[in-house]
Amino acid sequence: MRQGAASGLVPRQGPDPIPQQTRRQALFGILLFAWSIGQGLAQPTGDSRRSGLLDMRPATQAMQRDDSANPGMLAVLQGGQLWGQPQGQAGRSCAGCHGEPSSMAGVATRYPAFDARLGRPITLEQRIQACRSDRQQGPLLAAESPDLLALTTLVAHQSRGRPIAPPEDPRLQPFRERGQQRYEQRIGQLNFSCRDCHDTMAGGRLGASIIPQGHPTAYPIYRLEWQAMGSLQRRLRNCMTGVRAEPFNYSAIELIELELHLAWRARQMLLETPGVRP
Repeated sequence: MRQGAASGLVPRQGPDPIPQQTRRQALFGILLFAWSIGQGLAQPTGDSRRSGLLDMRPATQAMQRDDSANPGMLAVLQGGQLWGQPQGQAGRSCAGCHGEPSSMAGVATRYPAFDARLGRPITLEQRIQACRSDRQQGPLLAAESPDLLALTTLVAHQSRGRPIAPPEDPRLQPFRERGQQRYEQRIGQLNFSCRDCHDTMAGGRLGASIIPQGHPTAYPIYRLEWQAMGSLQRRLRNCMTGVRAEPFNYSAIELIELELHLAWRARQMLLETPGVRP
């Protein structure tokens, strides 16, 4: 399926090797399973928002809360080393411009943010890439590379415990609205939307796992499944694959629009970076 045309939100189309009847049976089975093991699911209302951490097992919660046991803190340490290393033809380090990493306190709470030069919103990862290209005159880091994740985790960690504060920038409004539409649009062969799982069925169970509300409070995040750090965009792409939709490319405007909506949806919730999840 291909989604995200500029003229509107169109479900992705493509070869469908699975017969219609088989698809319907699979979807029915999933819905029946979710209903049978998660009756009484309530859609969040008012300020009943909760971090996905609260839905984790006690051992996972303890791992995130203990910096000596949180594997994501290794990325913070790696980011700290990269922060002070001169890079690129300019031979500049992050510290050369910004000083100590603590100077980044509050920065991660405001992304994605509008970039006037590009005329569109960018993520924190893209801001780091822009500094690397423009200020350090170095090559861009690959998406999901350890170095990019480490620097992003270091910067986001400086805002741990601070409320998410997406900019009230009118230039962001059309992008945010499209992000909300994407959140609510059903996609993929299983015909699910983000809202179907993280609003309507939040708090229920899928197998042994509780379905979280899907707030982006802990990214970049260490997932035990990945045995590595990962960005919010990696998680969004996983969800798209899970409903059998073709995921957008990293840094695609469609993913940034989704991030904008998720940040607005989670405003005033506290950042936890680096988070730990199964």
